[in-house]
Amino acid sequence: MQIREAIEKGTIELKVANLDTPKLKARLLMQFLLNKSRQYIIVNDTKLLTKVQEQKYFESIKKLKTGIPLEHITHQKEFMKLNFFVDNNVLIPRQETENVVEEAIKIGKQIKNLQILDLCTGSGAIAVSLAKYLKESKITAIDISHKAIQIAKKNAIINKVENQITFLESNLFENLPEQKYDIIISNPPYIKRKVINTLEKQVQKEPIIALDGGYDGLDFYRKIIKNAYNYLKFQGYIILEIGYDQKEDVIDLIKKEEKYSKIYCKKDLYGKDRVIVTY
Repeated sequence: MQIREAIEKGTIELKVANLDTPKLKARLLMQFLLNKSRQYIIVNDTKLLTKVQEQKYFESIKKLKTGIPLEHITHQKEFMKLNFFVDNNVLIPRQETENVVEEAIKIGKQIKNLQILDLCTGSGAIAVSLAKYLKESKITAIDISHKAIQIAKKNAIINKVENQITFLESNLFENLPEQKYDIIISNPPYIKRKVINTLEKQVQKEPIIALDGGYDGLDFYRKIIKNAYNYLKFQGYIILEIGYDQKEDVIDLIKKEEKYSKIYCKKDLYGKDRVIVTY
């Protein structure tokens, strides 16, 4: 079977299975299988696959149809123009999280000797990206999951920023030494518990611990907002990713603490509320 024929057949199978962007997924899977670029696939689309390659390709198509995310097969995800290793122990970095990172970079560029705390680091996407684009920064990245911390360390090495980041296994602030930070940033679990089993199949294959924000989706925001002040430098910033419908709830939690003087919200590329900043 030709490369083109396999991709066309794979696309049809994914489309019938109601997967989004079936053509893109089918092509990316082929790129991964052959370890070739998009340009190679286009130029050589009449090249014949070996029987082994063809078998592996359609075995992977079958996995996608069951809801396994493409990134769990390829173990690759681009975020902030950087490459990250991912597997089923960490949340796959989302494009909307780039808004959080971009806001932190904008703020961070104005601060000397920048110290950042990244809570719920997962794959390390936020911490690694900040280290890469804020060269002078020092970052502490925390996660409750031992496996997530190992993956985040791996991603720091892949992107050559391991000397800027200290990784710590901790339930939020629990094991954190006394230290003050200029920025505390987090993309915490924020899905309402009862909503999780209604999400897309691919999302449900991701670690529950990275999705479950408690009954109302606000458990982690309560803990972070309540405790963060003790770890912030004077006029330090808290930067939080939020669900599109959580703006008012999170702002109310911040106001109740009466410790933060200013709050603003930024929208993502789709016009949805996505980032809350307070200081």
